[in-house]
Amino acid sequence: MNTSTLSTKQIFFIGLMLFSLFFGAGNLIFPPFLGYEAGENFWFAMLGFLLSGVGLPILGVLAIVYTGSDDAEAISKRVHPLFATLFTTLTFLAIGPLFAVPRTAAVSYEIGVTPFLDTIGAFSLLVFSFLYFAIVYWLAATPGKFIDRIGKIITPFLLVVLAILLFSAVFGPLGSFTAPTEVYDQFALFSGFTEGYLTMDTIAAFVFGILVLEAIRSQGVNDPLLTRKITWKVSIMLRCCFRSFIPV
Repeated sequence: MNTSTLSTKQIFFIGLMLFSLFFGAGNLIFPPFLGYEAGENFWFAMLGFLLSGVGLPILGVLAIVYTGSDDAEAISKRVHPLFATLFTTLTFLAIGPLFAVPRTAAVSYEIGVTPFLDTIGAFSLLVFSFLYFAIVYWLAATPGKFIDRIGKIITPFLLVVLAILLFSAVFGPLGSFTAPTEVYDQFALFSGFTEGYLTMDTIAAFVFGILVLEAIRSQGVNDPLLTRKITWKVSIMLRCCFRSFIPV
């Protein structure tokens, strides 16, 4: 099948899939902590966070799609083949077993399980981690079904939860703006930019861009120009979602 375009509904679900892939532990933890420390300089700090935590990842996804290759080394090979191998290896290690993956399980455990346990121990974390990664493996083993499973089921549920958090934060604030801490006093924009980069979404974009490319192709679109147009629409949707929910 080779369609001339995708429907708005199909693009919408691809956008939801991409939002869910990007919205990880760092996006949930860093913004509230940033807002607490930035205080009165919250808006400058959040602008910096959005530039690096949303803007750079979108550019990364677009860069991958513009190459038109599902090879993770497609961009870095332009520097040198050895650099491409090292960079890609470090990228997968960083967003995989060394940093991002353990953080997702730890945050899910602390937020979703710990409040309901009388006794917290290593065994409960081990059991939760095993079940958590079993589900993750099941989802990752069939990337062709990402749109159906993540875009149509998981992400809408995630957005509902985030909407509840946003509503609670706006209409039931715990307090008023306070004086910014030292790091956010004079350089709030740059401090926020650093925090946004620490979400590791910019690095992950080189992998997620390939997933977006495969998701679009799985819908029967193979024309490079049309693929780029669809990715722009998906990226704009991703940007709007993050702008709506990140300030919580």
